[in-house]
Amino acid sequence: MKEHREREETDPMSTLSVRRLQDEARGSAGLRIGRRYRLEHVLVGCGLALLPWLVVLANGLPGTAIASNWCTAWIGLDALEALGLIATGLLAVHGHQLHALTATATATLLVVDAWFDTMTAAPGADQVSAIAMALGAELPLAVVCVVLAVRGAARPTA
Repeated sequence: MKEHREREETDPMSTLSVRRLQDEARGSAGLRIGRRYRLEHVLVGCGLALLPWLVVLANGLPGTAIASNWCTAWIGLDALEALGLIATGLLAVHGHQLHALTATATATLLVVDAWFDTMTAAPGADQVSAIAMALGAELPLAVVCVVLAVRGAARPTA
């Protein structure tokens, strides 16, 4: 074994192979950094492109609409929230670092739910109920999730 290792160290082809692998590793790391940098610009560009689209939507969408899958949409959203809360709680209890990601996603779902509940509720009792749910359940749970996410992200890795 020792002789084999000594032969590899003195063999010019082995040295060349090792150097080539090291150069490829450095090159791929550079490519990854460049690709991430470009993708970030793509995201910013897409976000900026959406700004004029907001004006188009504001001027073109009807004030009211009928949705054929209204119940399914709301049940699906609430099911995702329940799944997110359960997953976040279980991951946090077990000290898993992924709880920060699930907490972030769940907080986002809760805020979206509160927004659409209050914005789509009919005036009167429905709107009061939507506001009560937003202020009494959805937004406070979103805050708890954000706190868990921030604490989880701030935790040093071992």
